[in-house]
Amino acid sequence: TIDVTILPDGGVRVIDNGRGIPVGIVPSEGKPAVEVVLTVLHAGGKFGGGGYAVSGGLHGVGVSVVNALSTRVAVEVKTDGHRWTQDYKLGVPTAPLAQHEATEETGTTVTFWADGDIFETTEYSFETLSRRFQEMAF
Repeated sequence: TIDVTILPDGGVRVIDNGRGIPVGIVPSEGKPAVEVVLTVLHAGGKFGGGGYAVSGGLHGVGVSVVNALSTRVAVEVKTDGHRWTQDYKLGVPTAPLAQHEATEETGTTVTFWADGDIFETTEYSFETLSRRFQEMAF
């Protein structure tokens, strides 16, 4: 299940109940996989054995591009028995990945605020997004 919410403050929150973006350290990067996915082009989809059958991104650039083009991104991952969080400002982590309470739930929540200095508008049309998501679902 994927839930998308347009927030009153102009942010967009995307929640899924999948496995959760991996949080283990990527040896070649020396960083948690979730941080690599959010900051390195073409990193998504190659962690955890296999790619995705259907993806809204293109060759792993989706969320890293969203991060680069946003004033702020907040990611929450539920995986490996815990809840993990990390915030980004202008594409850069503001602190290391933080481990929180134990949970049996899994999934990823990404909340972003598009950069108004880059985009002509940061107001979202429910109708346009709804139509696009419907197209992607089939």
